[in-house]
Amino acid sequence: MTSANINNAMLSYIQDSPTPFHAVKGLQDKLHAKGFERLCEGATWNLQANGRYYVTRNDSAIIAFKVGNQNSLKNGVAIAGAHTDSPCLKVKPNPEIIEKNYLQLAVEVYGGALLSPWFDRDLSLAGRVDYRTNHGELSSALINFEKPIAFIPSLAIHLDRTANEGRKINPQTEMAPIVLQLIDGEKRTLDDLIHHQLIAQKHLDVQKVLSHELLFYDVQPPNVIGFDQQFIAGARLDNLISCYVICEALCNSKDGETSLIVCNDHEEVGSASIVGAQGPFLRSVLERLTGSSPPEEFSRFMHKSLMLSVDNAHGVHPNFVNKHDKNHGPILNKGPVVKLNANQRYATSGFSHAVFSSLCERVGVPYQSFVMRSDMGCGSTIGPITSAEVGVKTVDVGVATFGMHSVRELAGSSDIHLMAKVITEFFSSREWL
Repeated sequence: MTSANINNAMLSYIQDSPTPFHAVKGLQDKLHAKGFERLCEGATWNLQANGRYYVTRNDSAIIAFKVGNQNSLKNGVAIAGAHTDSPCLKVKPNPEIIEKNYLQLAVEVYGGALLSPWFDRDLSLAGRVDYRTNHGELSSALINFEKPIAFIPSLAIHLDRTANEGRKINPQTEMAPIVLQLIDGEKRTLDDLIHHQLIAQKHLDVQKVLSHELLFYDVQPPNVIGFDQQFIAGARLDNLISCYVICEALCNSKDGETSLIVCNDHEEVGSASIVGAQGPFLRSVLERLTGSSPPEEFSRFMHKSLMLSVDNAHGVHPNFVNKHDKNHGPILNKGPVVKLNANQRYATSGFSHAVFSSLCERVGVPYQSFVMRSDMGCGSTIGPITSAEVGVKTVDVGVATFGMHSVRELAGSSDIHLMAKVITEFFSSREWL
């Protein structure tokens, strides 16, 4: 697949994935089209050599894998991991606020979001809804209003002359989106709006909405931009770029060796959940994949394995070059970034760094390194958590981006193809053995 083709396909995936639930649904559809068989966690698995499989949990995390040939387990497993969630505004359970006849929806800030970019944008709402059917059964459905239905207007400069001097944003009192202007005495609830949308999406059996996990998102689609089309701008580039790329690489890699991708949820809030990297999802699948009861067998298997933790990296912002270590400033469109941290916020070791560098050189892909300034802290990834949970050697890598955790981010249009090329080779070889 050419750089332009993979970019266009990825942008369509991002546009159709406003929430982790939709992101996983998009990956399922792609995997199914490539011949992967869906497994149920609660059923007995009968895995076959050279088989292709995937399994989901909570509709927001997914693991897909190729079993390889009869002897492939002796070479361990090549793992690539990413996460499906992004910082955003999540609707509270009882969200209705009415002020001056404007209906607003109260929100919580999910993850470490940049708040100011959420103002003055056309917003919509998507997520998962659980409801009782007309037959008294519990059911759930993905929901996406798609059209612009909400707006968070800024306060006019005339009413706050200090707005450009670093005003602090209060998420409790200043971030509730406006969704309706009510007529005097009119009563509308979010459950009413959800019910109507479910009917519009052909879920005709809804008796009562029982709960919802709904996220606001910017409706502006992602685009390839710049005079020479060198950049990709869009929401949720962190980390849906990685989810798409590792899935693409798994589908296109050579068969014969055992390879696996894991896309966890809840990375942006610490990973401590049933679908997070600190939860048991990956280990349980690996144990079933190996079929090894003695702990020694599993340990030997993991000793021969390697993981790529794929999560976006901070590119050097040209307006803020002093925020980076002078010798470790990733540039957009200059290839994958290897991330290192002495305090183990990233899981890269000297060995795993060398393996990834060797893979890049083998397929002719340039690569870079990132280390945070010594007087600044850095974020983390699923890498250190997964490495500690299952005992797998790991390297943290990612595509360089600007505006991480903004409602709209920027990446290099060449880097997606370069990263996919390296990860495809990673799945097809056993460079580290």
